[in-house]
Amino acid sequence: MQARQAMMVPGAGNALFARIIQDLGFPAIYVTGAGVANMKLGVPDLGLSTVTELAEATASISDVTDLPLIVDMDTGFGNPLNVVRSVRLLERAGASALQIEDQVFPKRCGHFTGKEIIPCSEMVEKIKAAVDARRDDDLQIIARTDARATEGLDAAIDRARAYIEAGASATFVEAPMSREELARIPAELDVPQFANIVHGGRTPDPGQAALAGMGFSVALYANASLQAAIHGAMTALSMLKEDGSLDRAASILASFEERQRIVDKARWDMIETRFKAKNGTN
Repeated sequence: MQARQAMMVPGAGNALFARIIQDLGFPAIYVTGAGVANMKLGVPDLGLSTVTELAEATASISDVTDLPLIVDMDTGFGNPLNVVRSVRLLERAGASALQIEDQVFPKRCGHFTGKEIIPCSEMVEKIKAAVDARRDDDLQIIARTDARATEGLDAAIDRARAYIEAGASATFVEAPMSREELARIPAELDVPQFANIVHGGRTPDPGQAALAGMGFSVALYANASLQAAIHGAMTALSMLKEDGSLDRAASILASFEERQRIVDKARWDMIETRFKAKNGTN
């Protein structure tokens, strides 16, 4: 993050997408709260997931990748006491960094309307609790503010400064509305900054090179794989329904062999063979 080169980090809501992200050579994975809500529960990002569901998703992703995991833990699931429990659960599950935000619980997607935020002083206490609760000092605490939507960019940057003083490793000003607003964030804040690029969302997408030029450390593409999967599934299944076959959809389907490669079937076959041989010897 210190390099401030807008490292591209796609989001994964499940272990399969994490495998794809690693296979394509990305440097880290964002365990997206919206993705977990959408893919695990089939519900919108409205604070409906629980910390145990998020920890389960994080653990399953951690089991199949050695990439660092930036985990979106929403509001910390309550007050500072809940934050302590959430940090400990998610750190054990394999998180390398935890993102906590200043919305009222239950929260809403950062690109939805109707967001509300808690007082700055309450969020400061949550950040202090998160910093205190981590077992490993290398666990990064990322403080997100949604104040841009309710109080404007100046207030959001002021909040980010307070969160840095409270111990945040990095900050994340959600949903700036223009390239000019984007550029102000890393220029005015001293610690690494996150940009969240959502296709169809409120923040423009200037591209990774431009974000790096502005000084962002991380460019999150939290929902790219999820939106691609929805579109791909709807397209292929619509063709199946219309045609009664997958012939027309073949060009947008992964091959059987590619599917097995992504889930590392060869390694599991090797393990099975090894233990069959041992059992045969015995």
